[in-house]
Amino acid sequence: MNAMMFEHADENPVLVLDDDQCWKLIEGTKHGRLVVTVGGEPDIFPVNYAVSGRKLYLRTAPGNKLAELTINAKVLFETDGILADEAWSVVLRGTARVLDKSADIAAAEALGLKPWVPTLKDFYVEIAPTSVTGRHFRFGEHPEREI
Repeated sequence: MNAMMFEHADENPVLVLDDDQCWKLIEGTKHGRLVVTVGGEPDIFPVNYAVSGRKLYLRTAPGNKLAELTINAKVLFETDGILADEAWSVVLRGTARVLDKSADIAAAEALGLKPWVPTLKDFYVEIAPTSVTGRHFRFGEHPEREI
C-alpha cells in the first residue's frame, strides 16, 4: 500500500481512515484474523480471504470455526500491515453465513481463493460488514513530555 494515500494532519502520527481507505487496505491484503464468540467465550482464527462487492469470503473445513460462526453469526475480522516506518489496522464487524446456494458457491469459487495448507476446505463463508474502521500509524521517536 502506498503511504502517499495517507495524509496525516498536523504531523499527527495516528490517522483515522475513512471507508474507502479501509477497503483499499482490505482489498490489498489477503490474510487476517477472524474472531467469533460463543457462550461469551471469544475465539480467534488466522484466515486468508478474498473480497468481492465489499464482502469478505473465506474457506473452511468442519471444526470449531465453522461450528462457532454457525452458532453466532456476529463476527469481527481484523487485518493489518507493518512496514519499516508505518503500520495500519482495519477492523470489520459483520455477519457471517455459510454459503449453501450453488450460485453463491460458484461465485465464491470464481474468486480463486486457495487454502494455505493442503487440506480440504469445502465450505465457503461470506462476511457482510455492518461497519469498518481503521487507523494508519506513522512511526517516530517517542515525544518528550512538556513540563
